[in-house]
Amino acid sequence: MPSGWASASASARTSTRCSGSGARPTVPPLRVLAFGTYQRDYPRNAQVRSALQRAGATVLEHHLSVWEGRRAAWSAGATAVARLALAEARLALASGRLPPADVLLVGYPGHADVPAARLAARGRPVVLDPLISLHDTLVDDRGRFRPGSLAARTLAAIDRAALRGADLVVADTQAQASFYAERFGVAPERLRVCFVGAEDRLFRPLQRPGRAFHALFVGKLIPLHGLETILAAARLAPELPFRIVGSGQLASVLRRRPPNVEHVPWVAYERLPALYAAAGCALGIFGASPKALRVIPNKAYQALACATPLVTADSPAARELLRDGIDALLVPPGDPGALAAAVRRLAGDPPYARSLGRAGRQAYERLASEEVLGARWRSLLEELLAS
Repeated sequence: MPSGWASASASARTSTRCSGSGARPTVPPLRVLAFGTYQRDYPRNAQVRSALQRAGATVLEHHLSVWEGRRAAWSAGATAVARLALAEARLALASGRLPPADVLLVGYPGHADVPAARLAARGRPVVLDPLISLHDTLVDDRGRFRPGSLAARTLAAIDRAALRGADLVVADTQAQASFYAERFGVAPERLRVCFVGAEDRLFRPLQRPGRAFHALFVGKLIPLHGLETILAAARLAPELPFRIVGSGQLASVLRRRPPNVEHVPWVAYERLPALYAAAGCALGIFGASPKALRVIPNKAYQALACATPLVTADSPAARELLRDGIDALLVPPGDPGALAAAVRRLAGDPPYARSLGRAGRQAYERLASEEVLGARWRSLLEELLAS
């Protein structure tokens, strides 16, 4: 367990919602206001709201829709910047219209919302759930902007202002929390860790249809995920089918995919549990970048929740949650030979694969279920309010 554990245009309507509270009348009331331009349907944001409700909190929302309804959600082009600027101006004027709440929660990718949240909070604490660093993602990982360019310096400044401006920053792994402290100077006492998890209403063990074994990858085709490593592993194991579901920056790489790799550009989010149930194993991430070593992706939690055997890169972040050979198979990052061998092992030993899937589900229930994470989130917020 980590040591830290102790869309529509900007002119679209602002929504203020009340998501209700859990049926736990004995716990003290806690009202959390989700605030800003966070991507409302992104798994991390949806899961945090659901987990807090499960822990008995009332979750309200003051949300400006900027990123929703776009497959390439926050591509950081000129149009996106204009939408965001207009939204920030509107958020800054929102303080008099907000419902009463104990704490304001700024979700992903709401880095630019923190100054407006501080104005709107009127002395109430502001919590940032950043999930990523904008500079780390768009400059260092995806190479969207040149290091040292005006855009890169602007992203670093937004990161720094957001991470230092919040009263509490909740990172998704201890490795990521350490990065925020070292790169952006966030005081350790303002950093906490809470895993991402998955939405329990969707991701749970289902009856397996008995399809032939195949390895399943679900996600954006971005450098972090190690798509080239997956394709190279598929070439080394031509007898095994691989299925890649997703689109993104590296989609062109799939034009050279081997014949045992099927590509499905998009599947509705609600259909993902059935895909995991039908798969012989699920693939996590295999990139070797510094960022890849600090994160546990949504797909890993989803596979674990569905009791699908997981193969992912061995990294400091993965070791916060998983034990190699017990809860998942961990392979060296960027090593197609090791990945091919792991997939072959699961394909050739169905009893072991089922055992690994069950153990992965148990690890999920123990460390990353909504019940566990809801209690964690609630305790962090109550600790902040008491300080």
